[in-house]
Amino acid sequence: MDRLSNTVRPYAWGSTTAIPGLLGTEPTGEPQAEMWMGAHPGAPSRLDRGPLDDVIAVDPVRELGGRVAGRFGPRLPFLLKILAAGAPLSLQVHPDLAQAREGYAAEERARIPVDAPHRNYRDGNHKPELICALTPFEGLCGFRPPLASAELLAGLDVDSLKPYVDLLGAHPEDAALREVLTAVLTAGREEMAETVAEAAAAASRLGGPYAPYADIARHYPGDPGVIAAMLLHHIRLQPGEALFLGAGVPHAYLGGMGVEIMANSDNVLRCGLTPKHMDVPELLRVVRFEPAEPAVLRPEASPAGEEVYDTPADEFRLSRLLVARDAAPHDLTVPAPQILLCTEGRITLSGTETETETETETGTGSGSGSGSATAPAGELILGPGESVFVPAGEKVEISGTGGLAGTLFRATVPD
Repeated sequence: MDRLSNTVRPYAWGSTTAIPGLLGTEPTGEPQAEMWMGAHPGAPSRLDRGPLDDVIAVDPVRELGGRVAGRFGPRLPFLLKILAAGAPLSLQVHPDLAQAREGYAAEERARIPVDAPHRNYRDGNHKPELICALTPFEGLCGFRPPLASAELLAGLDVDSLKPYVDLLGAHPEDAALREVLTAVLTAGREEMAETVAEAAAAASRLGGPYAPYADIARHYPGDPGVIAAMLLHHIRLQPGEALFLGAGVPHAYLGGMGVEIMANSDNVLRCGLTPKHMDVPELLRVVRFEPAEPAVLRPEASPAGEEVYDTPADEFRLSRLLVARDAAPHDLTVPAPQILLCTEGRITLSGTETETETETETGTGSGSGSGSATAPAGELILGPGESVFVPAGEKVEISGTGGLAGTLFRATVPD
């Protein structure tokens, strides 16, 4: 097993304190939004052996196992993150696999540079994802029934919103949602900015169920995504609860910290709450205009004490282990690659590798690690925010450390 040194991404919406608090480091005053653990070429984790994507490329079968390498190719099929939102993220959707492959191929044929700000598809993969709350967590997910959205918008008593209220009640659900989202995103910029300002003032005055939208508008004044957000369910997760997001489902995270896992992709189509590029025609092609109540996931306990978050994703499986004080060793060896992440306490990992004292950095754009961790030959101690990569089939056991309990998240590929 290999201790990981991970990159922290400084996106503007990131919390300035949550990730430093987890890692036990001093805040820099700059936003620290996401800590990436995996082999995505945009920010691969680093091992003593080199960047994880390069290590896998040298011997995919050894690192991933024959089954995973055969199915997904010479790349780790998932990306694990700590996400810490101090402000709302962009309102967005992800394509399904066929849409991603088609869109990526079209942009490649058009010779659009992969890092161009107006490019939609950075790769040819889909991006199902799961977010598991570490703290109270707020978000938007999935369309409300149109009549429920009509009632919410009508309650603001803003004249320029009345045409949307009428549209939501005049058509079948899918057509109504499509018409209103299209109208919101294609309205004149000045006209929409005025509508958003009036809606935000009303939401602030009314409070209650309108309060989240007033806060969104405070971060994104004049943004049409504020009105689009009112078409979606507002959700609150408690620590340990999770939400799975499939293709075409509009969503945005509003605040809180969680463990996020997804297929190894960076394909995002935005529909508001962002200064970044929005391709409205392509977005409308990808969105699934279906009302859907968000399904909050709670972990399902297995006989071994491992709590599994069950999803339909082929690329990843996330589970949580609450390791008791001085717990007996528990074998986690599987014929698939794993990333193990400690989020609380101290946990001992026992394997076949020898781990010696390490020195790593933590901070924006830099690695995170133990700073100074020692363990006997074949053992490694993880503290909060620390993680390891375990190649397929390599023996690894976990146990409690020094009378301290711990929480471990385990990311791997399902059978």
